[in-house]
Amino acid sequence: MAQPLMPHATASWMVDNTSLSFDQIAEFCGLHILEVQAIADDTAATKLTGRDPIRAHEVTQEEIDKGQANPDYRLQMIKGPEQVRRTKGPRYTPVSKRQDKPDGIAWIIRNHPEISDGQIGLLIGTTRTTIAAIRDRSHWNMANITPKDPVTLGLTTQRELDAAVAKAAKSAGLEAPTDTRLEGDREALITQLRAEREQAARDAENGVVADPASAAAALFDDPFRR
Repeated sequence: MAQPLMPHATASWMVDNTSLSFDQIAEFCGLHILEVQAIADDTAATKLTGRDPIRAHEVTQEEIDKGQANPDYRLQMIKGPEQVRRTKGPRYTPVSKRQDKPDGIAWIIRNHPEISDGQIGLLIGTTRTTIAAIRDRSHWNMANITPKDPVTLGLTTQRELDAAVAKAAKSAGLEAPTDTRLEGDREALITQLRAEREQAARDAENGVVADPASAAAALFDDPFRR
């Protein structure tokens, strides 16, 4: 449910100028009923100046009259204009992180050359001119640019970066990269477990009883230890 722009100030005005119940005011303003009680008792941490929601076009007098006549009635806020969301253009980057953009661009160019300049611009929020200058190493500050992961720098999210990489790989007809860093260890573990299971089956057929301590040690042994 939509809430007033200044809920505490609106609640203060309603307490002083209407006979609405605390529960109705709390529901309309999105506050806890104890907050409304504190405003009414002048025990709130901050002294508030009331804000008229009728003049602010957030509720009508007819709605307030309905609420005053029926304590169970829940006031309906006037639907305001839809919030305009920015859907085009480069993303906004805080001033404190803008100097990190060249490092993030250099990292993408080095590690994912298949990503187009347009996609980099959407990810990082920069221009094609800057990307081209870094790509051909003609950027004015090239000597101080160090490739750094843009996700670590806070310039984009891992989900967005992965999506851009997958999209670029698909467009280029490449297979999406997979993490194979643990592939060798995984195969070694599977081979070791299969061998131990087969040995246990042979021992059971031959009536060999394994030492409990040795079995426990083998069970908890770290397969990745060298």
